[in-house]
Amino acid sequence: MDIKELTKKAVEVRKGIIEAVYWAQSGHPGGSLSVADILTVLYFNEMNIDEKNPNWEDRDRLVLSKGHCSPALYSCLANRGYFPIEDLKTFRKIDSYLQGHPDKNKVPGVDMTTGSLGQGLSAANGMAIAAKMDNKDYRVYCILGDGEIEEGQIWEAAMTSNKYKLDNLCVIVDNNNLQIDGTIEEVMSSYPIDEKFRSFGFEIIKIDGHDIEEITKAFEVAKNIKGKPTCIIAKTVKGKGISYMENQVGWHGKAPNEEQYKEAMVSLGTGLK
Repeated sequence: MDIKELTKKAVEVRKGIIEAVYWAQSGHPGGSLSVADILTVLYFNEMNIDEKNPNWEDRDRLVLSKGHCSPALYSCLANRGYFPIEDLKTFRKIDSYLQGHPDKNKVPGVDMTTGSLGQGLSAANGMAIAAKMDNKDYRVYCILGDGEIEEGQIWEAAMTSNKYKLDNLCVIVDNNNLQIDGTIEEVMSSYPIDEKFRSFGFEIIKIDGHDIEEITKAFEVAKNIKGKPTCIIAKTVKGKGISYMENQVGWHGKAPNEEQYKEAMVSLGTGLK
């Protein structure tokens, strides 16, 4: 897709996020919206995948380590054709396959079951190592939250990424500067994120995580890095696209009411009144 089409698709992904969280009256809209543009570029431009064959052996893999932001992943998968978009309205319902956190055994297109923060990079390492052992050329993408990287296992995994020179691994840090209890600095500062990952042997790329063109170019650069893993640090806005949610920590894990739902959908261009 070109930049214009990807921008339009990102709006559709955001609509899906709002639909899912509203109908569930539960979920995490803030961090889902902040990562929506990145996931849109991955699923509609970058990753080598086949929605008709979700378990294709040579597909690129994605690990959404910040698994509570499943509405963004589900919306991308639904818009890509892995399952009906209408099913987003069943999110978090007791009999739905769309659980609050992604389950690879239930949702087509999900490559790793996530939800326990801090563990996704370890799983992504395993996938990337397996690709090298099997002489496969698929790539592995791992999305981390900036609050999540306060977890110690992330840094053990980062050492592993470097030790095995996983140049088929691309880590993306969704740096929206907010987590459940406040700003990153207030809770447990992980800054400077770039210097930390660089010291662990990663190539660093810094971008505006809402600039579709920048995101696209960053993934192209990452594919050409050899001999070491890449970390893309994406500066984002929590709640991006919904004015009353933007940069508001309270929208980390809260669903909109009916009035707020309608306002959000109008702002995304659905025509609801």
